[in-house]
Amino acid sequence: MSQQTDIQIESWIALQRDLGKAPNTVAAYERGVRDFAAFCCMKGIDLFAARKGTIAAYLHHLCARPPGGGRIGDEGRSLTRSTMMANASLRHRLTIIRLFYDHLMEEGMRSTNPVPRGRRGSIDGARHQATRGMVAVHRSLPWIPSEEQWRTVLDAARIEPIRNRLMLALAYDCALRREELCALETSDIDPAQRLITIRAETTKTKAGRVVPYSAVTGELLAVYLGERRALSRARGPLFLSTSPRNRTMPISKWTWSKVVRALGIRAGEPKLGTHTMRHLCLTDLARVGWDIHEIARFAGHRSVQTTLLYIHLSARDLSAKFAATAAELHQARLASIAEVSK
Repeated sequence: MSQQTDIQIESWIALQRDLGKAPNTVAAYERGVRDFAAFCCMKGIDLFAARKGTIAAYLHHLCARPPGGGRIGDEGRSLTRSTMMANASLRHRLTIIRLFYDHLMEEGMRSTNPVPRGRRGSIDGARHQATRGMVAVHRSLPWIPSEEQWRTVLDAARIEPIRNRLMLALAYDCALRREELCALETSDIDPAQRLITIRAETTKTKAGRVVPYSAVTGELLAVYLGERRALSRARGPLFLSTSPRNRTMPISKWTWSKVVRALGIRAGEPKLGTHTMRHLCLTDLARVGWDIHEIARFAGHRSVQTTLLYIHLSARDLSAKFAATAAELHQARLASIAEVSK
């Protein structure tokens, strides 16, 4: 990697920090752009002269790597379903590269961006020809556990420490993202009103909100606070580690992911993830008749369009709704199909 390339990457990363981007976001940007720079170096391509073909070759290279990582130089793998990088991960890598080339254009080092932008048919009311980006958007439905599957998860959770059970309950009760859950502090809890304040700096949208939690979760909280006081009486992060190596240190989002992963495997539900509780909560709110705008506020979404992506009623829910509201109308409209021609 040339010195000029390294200087420009450092300059762009420093700019992201100065703009107040989240540390995890900055770290992801740096990993992504340095990986692309290493690919260009391996192929003998000048990073500042890369064209669309270079981006396409990099996408092919990413698809040939194992999903869990891999290094530059890992070639020769067949592009099977098991080895291809996830669609969202590919698009995220493209976004990072596009933003880096936007920076180079602003610095006068390039006149064009080699990463084309996809766009819809209309933007801000103006009509445009719809164009597809280099990677098509796949909207896969998230896994929502059935009642039986959820009971299995809860049964498996009974042997978990009180801290993990409380985290599971709060993740569902308040539809919390993984980062929001792990960033909770003792001062964010109002036990008298059973309310939790989600601070703006911990959210994805940088917008704070206040959400309630159930009486069952309140009982778990009361027990856990007693255990936490035995660990530390200092105010601060709510969830603390009990391991000898990290005792009283805040629980990281990676630790919580491992806890949920282990719980899912033990329950025989390997699809269980840290976002499953959030999806299930928002879907349950839709099931009991909450308005879409109310659900969006509860979830902390800027747009109801985002909320619609999160809410997925099961086929059984839709069948019951269909039977209760539209079955007779549809039967009347299709009645002639069943008639025998004379």
